Amino acid sequence: MTNRQAAIKIIKRLRRDGFEALLAGGCVRDMLLGRRASDYDVATDAAPKDVIKIFKRTLKVGAKFGVVIVLNEGRQVEVATFRTETGYTDGRHPAAVKFTSAAEDAGRRDFTINGMFYDPIEKEVIDYVNGRADLKKELVRTIGRPEKRFGEDYLRMLRAIRFSTQLGFAIEQKTFSAICSNAKNIAKISGERIAMELEGILVNPNRSAGASMLVKSGLAEAIFPGLSVGQAKFAIKVLSQLRNRRNRIDFSLVLACLFAGCTTEFALTELRVLKLSRNANRHIKFLLTNRGKLLDEKMSLAELKMILAEPYFWDLYELQEAIQKAGSGGRAALRPLMRLQKRIKALGDIELKPAPLLNGHDLIRLGAVPGPALGQLAHEMYIAQLEGKLQTSQQAERWVQRWLQRHKMIEK
Repeated sequence: MTNRQAAIKIIKRLRRDGFEALLAGGCVRDMLLGRRASDYDVATDAAPKDVIKIFKRTLKVGAKFGVVIVLNEGRQVEVATFRTETGYTDGRHPAAVKFTSAAEDAGRRDFTINGMFYDPIEKEVIDYVNGRADLKKELVRTIGRPEKRFGEDYLRMLRAIRFSTQLGFAIEQKTFSAICSNAKNIAKISGERIAMELEGILVNPNRSAGASMLVKSGLAEAIFPGLSVGQAKFAIKVLSQLRNRRNRIDFSLVLACLFAGCTTEFALTELRVLKLSRNANRHIKFLLTNRGKLLDEKMSLAELKMILAEPYFWDLYELQEAIQKAGSGGRAALRPLMRLQKRIKALGDIELKPAPLLNGHDLIRLGAVPGPALGQLAHEMYIAQLEGKLQTSQQAERWVQRWLQRHKMIEK
């Protein structure tokens, strides 16, 4: 059963019990645009207690706000009671919810293109907010006064830019003006929620347009106060040059592009606000720390193998390529990367990260003294192995003995 089928099955059951029930929000928008929807939400005049009574398996996490998750044949469908919301004291959550009609429910939603309903039984679009007209005009417009809508939930400012980026729509003038005048308030929203919206904007192929809107609106400055105008403009150029892939671009890569004109330390400090995972921070740190390394045409074979073996190597390559294209060097700026590609191709299927020919116990057996110097010996031996100078354990043993003699570090 698909998400859509599960939602329609729930609608039919609610209708049998005498309630009004419709598909709502983004799935209606996507259906009218001929796009595939990921979620199918149901809106109804049934109160949460009625929904819980009708369906055996439910999650009641949002019941006090009128939202119940219905579990249906492995699918989770959000079933929300028609409602109005008041008292947004924190710029995110309503203090009070009142259950109401479909028309009033449409009026409390964020944007006209998200405020429509669809009756899958009668196959009829129900539009109280002129959403279809704005779909035709390709406009993102708030329902009602923009200042009021954004004052209720400051995250909607980022959502407006995400929808504009993903759909290729313009943001209606009054709506964008309200974003600009309220941009500083985005700092009141949790870093995790900001990160989710930024990811939707920046991983999209239209990411440079999204980044431009973030900068122009003042949202970028409010989220990352240390990012200068020059750095932001360079970031937009880099993002515009980042190659699109068939598979999804990693959020860490686009964040590295966003801070391509900054020091690594500065970038990691500014990004703390997003509360990224340890792996994401490690990924970004690797990309920014190693900028410029791939342009070194004197890179040794050992260095090449070690960096090629890194899990984020190809992200680093794409970041460097985008940086080179964003600069003023023209095609000549790409030549070091083109030569690097040839070196990599010439390596063939060679093992990039082989096990060391000798381990620590072997080195001590040969006379090395435990301590910091042992680590240095092991590192230099491994470099020689990666360079192809050492291919057998016997060769490695002779190399180690010469190293120890040269450094006079043989244990007496």
